Amino acid sequence: METGFKRVVVRRDVMAEAKADAVAQRAQFTRDGVFVVNLVSSPGAGKTALLEATAKHWQGRFRMAVLVGDLETERDAERLAPFTAVAQLTTGGACHLQLSLVQRGLAALDQPDIEFLFIENVGNLVCPAGHDLAEHLRVALLSVTDGDDKPGKYPKIFRSCQALVISKTDLLPYVPFRVDAAIADARMVQPDLDVLTLSSLQGDGIAAWCEFLERRRDACFADSNGLNDPVSA
Repeated sequence: METGFKRVVVRRDVMAEAKADAVAQRAQFTRDGVFVVNLVSSPGAGKTALLEATAKHWQGRFRMAVLVGDLETERDAERLAPFTAVAQLTTGGACHLQLSLVQRGLAALDQPDIEFLFIENVGNLVCPAGHDLAEHLRVALLSVTDGDDKPGKYPKIFRSCQALVISKTDLLPYVPFRVDAAIADARMVQPDLDVLTLSSLQGDGIAAWCEFLERRRDACFADSNGLNDPVSA
C-alpha cells in the first residue's frame, strides 16, 4: 500500500565535525608546545590529588595548568589554585566535557607558555569515552577502592586510553583489590596500555608518573604523529 512517505538513508558520521575540530585544536596545541593530558575516572578516584602531587613535584621545572571539570562547585579548582594555574569548567549537569568548554577554559586561563595542560574530566566511566578533547594522551585512573573488575565492566573508557594509573595504593592492605587482576582485565580491553601504580597521599610513584609524562611529551613532539588523533573509542 502506498503511504506517500519515502525513506532516505543518510550515511554520515554525526560526530565528524567534532572530530575535525579536535584534530585542528590538537595540531594547534602541538605547534604551541603544549602537551595535553585528559584524566578520566570514576568520582573520587584521586584525579585532583594526583594533579596536586604532580604540580608539587614539577615546581620550578615545568609550567603546567589544569582545566577542572565538574557538574557543580569550584572545590577542586580552589584546592589546586595554590599550586598551579587552574580554570573551572562547570557543566551544569552534563556527565562529560566537550571541546567547546575546554576552549573556553583555555581563554580563561590566559597562559600562553604552558608545557603541560591537564584536563580533569567529570568523574564518570561512561560518557567521556566518546569525546575527543584534543588531548595527546588519555589516562584512566582506577582507584583500589573502585574494585579490580572495572576495566571489563566499562571497556569503552579503558579502550580509549593509552595509560592506566592505579591510584591510592596506600589503601591496598585494607581493600580486596588485586593489582595483577586489574592490569590483566584492562589489557584484555586495551593490550597496549602503559600502567603505573601510585599513592598521591604518600608520594609513592609520583616521580615515575612525572617521568612517564615527560617521555611521552618528548616523543609526541619528536614525532609528526603528535598531530593525529590518539583516541580510538
